[in-house]
Amino acid sequence: MSKYGIVTEAGTVRFERLLPGPIERVWAYLTESEKRGKWLASGEMELYVGGRVELKFRHSELSAEPTPDQFKKYEGSSYGRITGYDPPRLLSYTWAEESGENSEVTFELSSSSSDVLLVLTHRRLGDRQTMLSVASGWHSHLGILVDNLNTVEPRPFWSTIAHMKAEYEKRLRAK
Repeated sequence: MSKYGIVTEAGTVRFERLLPGPIERVWAYLTESEKRGKWLASGEMELYVGGRVELKFRHSELSAEPTPDQFKKYEGSSYGRITGYDPPRLLSYTWAEESGENSEVTFELSSSSSDVLLVLTHRRLGDRQTMLSVASGWHSHLGILVDNLNTVEPRPFWSTIAHMKAEYEKRLRAK
């Protein structure tokens, strides 16, 4: 299992993380607004295929690190629709429909003793810059999810993004 996201095909990046379980606890961090808000974005989810997804991004609340001015534009809401739903194993939804993007994110969970394997796949990413942004963003958000599940102080969000964007710049260049 790589600690980095990998490009599995054109326009697709996949991440794997081994998380402390049980699976129902991890599922709650994907589907419950308050818990999801601790690592990604709060917001209501209509938990059925076709249901509406609202993601209220409040990056300044993810870690003790303040949001740099150039990133404040990323605060706000984004919307999608659930495209796959099989609790507590599968959740898929479209991403940022309001911007005209047609990407989709899928979370797959499987139990292994007391741990849970999370596989996150983001598909239909338009270009290299989008891939860099998405890869560094998911890497950073997943790190904060790991920290929350391990009940430790969340790592600095924006510093991690900057470091990971440079790292993915090198990694994606090699592809």
